[in-house]
Amino acid sequence: MLKDKVFLTQTDTTIGFVSQNADKLTAIKQRPPHKHYIKAVNSLSTLQSFTRIPPLYKNLVRRAKKTTFIMPDGHSYRVIQDKHHLLLLDRLKWAYTTSANLSGQEYDETFAKEAADVIITPLHETKQASKIYKLGEHTLKRIR
Repeated sequence: MLKDKVFLTQTDTTIGFVSQNADKLTAIKQRPPHKHYIKAVNSLSTLQSFTRIPPLYKNLVRRAKKTTFIMPDGHSYRVIQDKHHLLLLDRLKWAYTTSANLSGQEYDETFAKEAADVIITPLHETKQASKIYKLGEHTLKRIR
């Protein structure tokens, strides 16, 4: 079943773990269980099935690339437009996504490959993190 797998893949921003199982990601990364993951979605309609986008920011969310939005409900989402990353997300519709490293550590290729259930190549290490914005009903705050 794809839902229980942890994929090591090139995401739109970096090499990362992608899975629909947050508990497996938490165990692999050894991070506190209360921290939320970014939920990557394959389309705006998939995003709207999870949360309501404040009307003031619908165009911003639709057009944004490599940008994560923290919605008023406190959960984080990124609509993926990168073709390589979409090959996986179109099958899953959505997945939690995180960098492929132990929490607070640098990327280690050996660790990442041993921790993943499925490795999707090619992998190109990049250091470009997504921009993060926190959306309120009437406010927009840049976090990163």
